[in-house]
Amino acid sequence: MSSRPLAIITLILAACATMAAAPAAEKAAAKPATAAAAVAAAPALDSDGDKTFYTLGQLLSRSLEGFALTPEEFALVRVGLEDGVRGRGSRVDLAAYAPKIQELQNSRQAEMAAREKQAGTAFIETAAKAQGATRSASGIVSTTLEAGSGASPTATSQVKVHYEGKLIDGTVFDSSLQRGEPASFPLNEVIPCWTEAVQSMKVGGRSRIVCPSELAYGDRGAPPVIRPGATLVFEVQLLEILPESTPESTPAETRP
Repeated sequence: MSSRPLAIITLILAACATMAAAPAAEKAAAKPATAAAAVAAAPALDSDGDKTFYTLGQLLSRSLEGFALTPEEFALVRVGLEDGVRGRGSRVDLAAYAPKIQELQNSRQAEMAAREKQAGTAFIETAAKAQGATRSASGIVSTTLEAGSGASPTATSQVKVHYEGKLIDGTVFDSSLQRGEPASFPLNEVIPCWTEAVQSMKVGGRSRIVCPSELAYGDRGAPPVIRPGATLVFEVQLLEILPESTPESTPAETRP
C-alpha cells in the first residue's frame, strides 16, 4: 500500500509530460478554446488520438479510486493537474504535502472499509437465514445448490472449477463462465474463504458461498472493482480434483 501514492504521482507526472506540448501548440495556433473545452463541447472519440487521451484519463481515475473523492475534492485535483500540465508551478509546498497523500488514502480506505463491512454484515445475516444455508464458525455462509456425489478436496488439493464472483449488489467481477473455460488451482493458493468452503463440497456439486471480507480481500480490497472491506458472493461448481502432478492452468492474478 505504501507505494500507491508514488504510483499515482508517477502517473500524473506521466500525464503532464505527455500533454506538456499542448500549451505551446495552442499559443502558436492562437486558438481560444482549450483541449478540455473542446472535449466538453464535442465528447465524441473519433480518432485514435482522442481515444488515447481518454484512456489516459481512465487510467488516472483508477489510481484515484481509493480516495473516494467528492465532486469538490475532484475539482481541486483537476486544478492541481492543470497547473502542472500548463507549467504554472505549484500553489503549495509539494514536499510538505506529498506525504499527506498516504495519510489521506489510508483514512479514506478505512472509512470505505467500515461502510462495506457494515453492509456486508447485514447481507451475511440475511443470507444465513435463507433456507438450506449453513454458517461456519469463521462466518462463511454456504448453500448447496446441487449436491455432488464424488470426493471432497483437502486444503492442498488442486481443483478444477467453474465459478462466478459477485459483489453484494450483484455486480459480477470475475467469472470462468464468461471466459468460457474452467479454472484450476491449488486450494491453498486462493482466498481463505475458498480454501475452507470448497473443502466441504463434493465433486459434481454446486454451491453458493458468501465470504466475509476478512476471509476474502480484507481491508485492502482488490481495486478498482472490489472495495476495501467488501463481502463477496461466489457460485462454485466443483468439477474435478486433479492429480497433484497436473500443471496449474489459471494464472494467479485471475484466481479468487
